[in-house]
Amino acid sequence: MALQMDNQEVIISTDLADSLETAIARCPHDKLFILTDSITRELCLPLVAGLPCMEGVRNITIGATDENKNIASLSHVWEELQRGGATRHSLMVNLGGGMVTDLGGFAASTFKRGFCYINVPTTLLSMVDASVGGKTGINFGGLKNEIGVFSCPSFVILDTAFLNTLDDRNIRSGYAEMLKHGIISDTSHWADLLNFDLNGIDLKRLGDMVATSVAVKERIVSQDPTEKGIRKALNLGHTAGHAIESLALEEKRTVLHGYAVAWGLICELYLSAVRAGFPQDKLRQTVRFIRENYGIFPITCKEYDRLFEFMTHDKKNTAGIVNFTLMADIGEILIDKTASKEEIFDMLDFFREG
Repeated sequence: MALQMDNQEVIISTDLADSLETAIARCPHDKLFILTDSITRELCLPLVAGLPCMEGVRNITIGATDENKNIASLSHVWEELQRGGATRHSLMVNLGGGMVTDLGGFAASTFKRGFCYINVPTTLLSMVDASVGGKTGINFGGLKNEIGVFSCPSFVILDTAFLNTLDDRNIRSGYAEMLKHGIISDTSHWADLLNFDLNGIDLKRLGDMVATSVAVKERIVSQDPTEKGIRKALNLGHTAGHAIESLALEEKRTVLHGYAVAWGLICELYLSAVRAGFPQDKLRQTVRFIRENYGIFPITCKEYDRLFEFMTHDKKNTAGIVNFTLMADIGEILIDKTASKEEIFDMLDFFREG
């Protein structure tokens, strides 16, 4: 099944080899590269390396995990592209999680002023979030996704067979973005997500839910490709979540992105209840689900100022005023909502103690 966006086609695949053959054939190129991290090179590259469409491919490998989503890894990819003779007519396949698709997309979009690329996400998080929508980039100066461009892949191939390779924590990390999609879509979708058992995962049902989740994101991105308006809905949970993620990275207690988003949802739904009347019963149900499935990220009031400082660097801000996406109810989205430092500290009190 294929879903068409303005600049990319999303293939819901049941046959990875056939889908990749089709996508590559529709992207004329002089040279072919495949980007992996150290984990996907070992576990995922063998699944595609012998395909006829991969003949003559040059593999580029970077370190795994978000610590390697940096300028050094990006420079390494550029150097390997240069060494391999890449041109504006080349093609790169990004095979990996969100770090690989974000960094690989940025590398392909900037080398020689840009050439085409295909994303093949291998984690739940990258399937429902990072690989779709054209956001690319790297972390810089201790801040998440500080440098990047909007540039859609030619194709995104979603093969849920990769879910069989994921551990529990990575399933939960991706599921947090799915929960966000449920909150910004409708009550039925949100309720289905809250009723899914993350302790006894039904992979077939999860695969069906992935397609629904991706459709939510595609519908929003197609209306607002460069995030001037409604696409900001997808930032729910991310202002606080990215601050938590940056603090964790700084304090060397790194957390998975989806866990930070889940904790950010607690913060921002509480702020939604205070500022926009988000229903208390839905707040309690969502917070309970997150606490039961994601635990807590311990902070003290001594870290509030640092978290606030991270929030002030968020790309959604205007003139240094912290900007949030809030919810009046499930599916009722309020973008470009500001909050004072006192309100943010109150939000962090709820996160820490609620």
